[in-house]
Amino acid sequence: MTAPNGRTISRTKILGVVGLLLVWAGIAAPQDEPGSQARPNIVVILADDLGYGDTGAYGCEDFATPHIDSMARNGVRFTDAYVSAPYCSPSRAGLLTGRYQQRFGHEFNPQSTPHFLAQGGDPSKAGLPLSETTLADRLKASGYATGIVGKWHLGSKDESFHPRKRGFEEFFGILGGGHDYFESEALETAPEHLWTEPDGIARYRIWIQRNGRPVAHPGYLTDGFSREAESFIRRHADRPFFLYLAYNAPHTPLQAPEDYLERVADIQNERRRTYAAMVTAVDEGVGRVLSCLRELRLEKRTLVVFLSDNGGLTPLDAARRSEGTPCRGSSAASNAPHSGRKCDLWEGGIRVPMLFQWRGQLPEGVLYEKPVIQLDIFPTALEVAGVPVTPADNLDGTSLLPYLLSERGPILMKRCTGDSESSGPFGVVTGNSPGRGGTRMGPTSSMCPGIQGRQPLLLEPHQEPAMSYRKCGRSGTPR
Repeated sequence: MTAPNGRTISRTKILGVVGLLLVWAGIAAPQDEPGSQARPNIVVILADDLGYGDTGAYGCEDFATPHIDSMARNGVRFTDAYVSAPYCSPSRAGLLTGRYQQRFGHEFNPQSTPHFLAQGGDPSKAGLPLSETTLADRLKASGYATGIVGKWHLGSKDESFHPRKRGFEEFFGILGGGHDYFESEALETAPEHLWTEPDGIARYRIWIQRNGRPVAHPGYLTDGFSREAESFIRRHADRPFFLYLAYNAPHTPLQAPEDYLERVADIQNERRRTYAAMVTAVDEGVGRVLSCLRELRLEKRTLVVFLSDNGGLTPLDAARRSEGTPCRGSSAASNAPHSGRKCDLWEGGIRVPMLFQWRGQLPEGVLYEKPVIQLDIFPTALEVAGVPVTPADNLDGTSLLPYLLSERGPILMKRCTGDSESSGPFGVVTGNSPGRGGTRMGPTSSMCPGIQGRQPLLLEPHQEPAMSYRKCGRSGTPR
């Protein structure tokens, strides 16, 4: 593990691991924090379709993200962070369960998953299977206040899939996959995913909810989610809390208010300018959360995680459009320097920005250059909270804390299900393989019916910028 100046972070320089363990055990707490027995808080901030290269910390040059960048200065920046699915709902399913979504039939969005189809296509069965335990379930059971603000997208038709039935005590946001950023009221009898085009602009129009009840919400939706996140923190500052702030930005539709557009007025391309304004609003929200934690003197008692659910929706060239990709639109994102985009299993579809900040506990200003995956957040959060991981959890992730606090080797992935694998210096995938488990692969996928039946594609690591292979068989134990 290296700092930005190239220096090596040795074990002896990593902030008193023994003292940190005492904090986790509740024996000690930072001296400038209220409460001697308080357990750490956990905040997970998820952006939606954010490009790998669309923050300053990851090389963006045409607009600024100072608050997200501050997490890189004050914490750990992961250069090789991956997600277990290249789009929306399945990536969230992996994040909140710590398990590959294929294990429980949720590798697609809710109304097309194998689990849903196995239930006969009953709309009431479209959601995260009730057999799964969420991170919120585990933390709530251990005494944490739990809340979600923003996008759920893990089931909406049946009350049993509602966030408040899946471990979250509080919910403010949307149950579906997106929303118009200015219009807060739903259209009549709006289904989960309703697009309207009264002025030629595709928009989602479903109800915004507070704890299951529809509410009108004036103003720009991203700012509203940021305010609600701050409110949750302030209301629960006297007890351990878990906040899942899941923005639907910068997911389409591309919409931004004038004050954010004015900040990026130098960008000439209109779509890129609007996208940049939307990311700027997310950055402001991150800043609002961080500022609130500082004001309440919770900064040294809170692990903050920032990441995207998948890669950005970059523009399609003519060849890709003709292949029948399931994600035809564009949000003008940038996944530079990587190839691919949302819905792809190229690096650009599954490699995401990810940052950890825990002031006074984790090393600061450090690059972590070994592969990690969003599935690792679940067990990491449990370790931070002092909640034991049991064999019954059957997690696919692993806690990152020991790796961030020592010079341990790379994390090895459990053997992936399905018929594709990454082995040695090559990644191999057949034209009929969905590439289970997020292993490296090319642009062949069962999600793209126009390219079925092609010959296997062999990739050497140098053919994909900064590609590194994560091998199956964590701890030598195939699964």
